[in-house]
Amino acid sequence: MKIPAKFDPIRPYCDEEVKQAFHELINDRQFARLIKGYVPWMPKFARSGMLKLAFKLGGVKTLLGFQVKFMSPIVESLVRRCMTGLTFSGHPLPDTKGRYTFISNHRDIVLDSALLDYLLIREKHETTVEIAIGDNLLIYPWIEKLVRLNKAFIVRRSLTPREMYKSSQLMSEYIHFAVTEKRENIWIAQREGRAKDSSDHTQPSVLKMLAMGGEGTFIESLKPLNIVPLTISYEYDPCDYLKAKEFQLKRDNPKYRKSRKDDLENMKTGIMGFKGRVTYECAPCINTWLDDLEGIPDGYFFDEVARRMDREIHQGYMLFPGNFVAADILTHTGDFSDRYTPKDKQTFEAYLEGQLKKIDIPNKDEQFLRECMLTMYANPVFNKLAAQKK
Repeated sequence: MKIPAKFDPIRPYCDEEVKQAFHELINDRQFARLIKGYVPWMPKFARSGMLKLAFKLGGVKTLLGFQVKFMSPIVESLVRRCMTGLTFSGHPLPDTKGRYTFISNHRDIVLDSALLDYLLIREKHETTVEIAIGDNLLIYPWIEKLVRLNKAFIVRRSLTPREMYKSSQLMSEYIHFAVTEKRENIWIAQREGRAKDSSDHTQPSVLKMLAMGGEGTFIESLKPLNIVPLTISYEYDPCDYLKAKEFQLKRDNPKYRKSRKDDLENMKTGIMGFKGRVTYECAPCINTWLDDLEGIPDGYFFDEVARRMDREIHQGYMLFPGNFVAADILTHTGDFSDRYTPKDKQTFEAYLEGQLKKIDIPNKDEQFLRECMLTMYANPVFNKLAAQKK
């Protein structure tokens, strides 16, 4: 399929570009050091020299082939190493041959979409997802090559308002093209950046962007995308202590900004850290209720879609004993004491103390940091209960 040239600055690689991009990636010295130093558990075939041979023998010629033959085994190894379970549940997708735009809460920079790819392959879907990723994460050339091989399209950040409008228009047009013409699924986070307090809310601006590339009314422009709200739940967030650390650093210095080194540490910790049980739960496609919003004034339309999607995402949380322990500690009650055992509480508190010990900053405020981490684990409880009441 010929892809319009206007999408070249942001699109993933085409299948015809896979071989050259792959060759450049495995010959990147920094990437080779990463493979050997950070992921020594990978099979030997995935190291630089053997990877060349594996590529030739494996006959990888497409992006999907790259994901199935190389990325999927890596993710499967991560699942075994860093999780005690991974489930894909909720409302069943209507058709394994269908194409969807998954909009989810954002737990991990790399794994949110990588695990979804793995689950779609495991569930025998025809293809995986194209991924929206911010250019602020493309710190080194090898990262851009890797993510574009992994079907990522680029979201431009730090633009002027005029540039942002043009960028959003182009990205929306590309997403519509990818779903309706290329017949690809899309994954995009419900907001820019992770909700560091785990209180997940959809930004109406994300929905406005998605509508820009369609035709007709707002409802008519969103329907072809087959938007599916998706909830990602972690029993343990390996980056919880890094998020708490960032909260204090910003509290003490409002001008604080993370460095490239910090971004890499977050990526590495998120990938390699222990997560316990992880669940992905799909809500019904929003097309089942979009027509109910006919007649809502334009100025309120996207706010209402975001509100309904938040309710779906919040209802999809899988709540673990630690979530309920955190809620009770934070509120100084025992409202959820029937949801966990004394051993569960002891285990979670020991985990919390272990994570707090990893934080090494000047003027370390233990009480503040602990409250930040408790809030991260308690917010899914509060949000799910509120969604169920609605």
